[in-house]
Amino acid sequence: MIKKNTKLIKSKAIDLGFSSCGISKATFLKEEVIRFEKWLKNNMHGKMYYMQNHFDKRLDPRLLLDNAKSVISLLYNYYPNEIISSDNNYIISKYAYGQDYHIIIKEKLKHLIQFINKEIGNVNARTFTDTAPLLEKVWAAKCGLGWIGKNTCLVNKKNGSFSFISEIIIDIELEYNQPIENYCGTCTKCIDACPTGAIVKPFIIDANKCISYLTIEYKGDLPTELKDKFNNRIFGCDICQDVCPWNKFAKPNNEPGFKPNEKLKKMKKDDWVKLDETEFNKIFKNSAVKRTGYKGLMRNIHFLS
Repeated sequence: MIKKNTKLIKSKAIDLGFSSCGISKATFLKEEVIRFEKWLKNNMHGKMYYMQNHFDKRLDPRLLLDNAKSVISLLYNYYPNEIISSDNNYIISKYAYGQDYHIIIKEKLKHLIQFINKEIGNVNARTFTDTAPLLEKVWAAKCGLGWIGKNTCLVNKKNGSFSFISEIIIDIELEYNQPIENYCGTCTKCIDACPTGAIVKPFIIDANKCISYLTIEYKGDLPTELKDKFNNRIFGCDICQDVCPWNKFAKPNNEPGFKPNEKLKKMKKDDWVKLDETEFNKIFKNSAVKRTGYKGLMRNIHFLS
């Protein structure tokens, strides 16, 4: 029955558009304790103070769901069909081209739970996609969906690193997958390419220097000493992923919701500078860019203009 249920869940996940599905036993991540504590102690989380909260829950999914038995990890490809031109333009991260991934993936996770309840029986489960104190990349690596690269992104051997990660914590036992080898080898392309030196050593990011953190999460004045290193990026940063050799295997996604707004594709620097809040709301309706808000985005634009 365990084998059958596992096969049913993985098959349905692929039918729903997920590129990969792996499963781990819900347990305490004791090997992550020292690494995570040290990262926090060194203040490498910047002003993301929420990272300090629910420390125990981040390391043990059984604290997020009573009687949790399994963690189902899923990848959803977001590599775009076309790259928006950077010519005389400001740049936003590829993951924010289209509709907010939370909206799309949450709906798919809901359908997967409905399927499980119908085909396997009523279960107790919780779904997550970047919305809970859960070390998502660790769980995805634990079940063999990839390995955590030197830029701290999850890298999949077949599809590279342009994937969203989501999870289902569930109260039934399933067949568990094993982690795979780390294939970064001696490569340091991501470290060498980071313009701000945010990858302070392999597998460690200092958020205080990270363009993605600074343009999205950080709410204060941007550090003037880094102004010339932003490379026209106003929301997120893909540099460490773009140079990763494994991303030569990245394939365009098949999700209609990830297609960029036509107005966004035509934007040039002058258009960004003149952008008003009404137009911002039209272009970025249901977009991840809403996270930084109009004022935050204009702060980033004016910082570089």
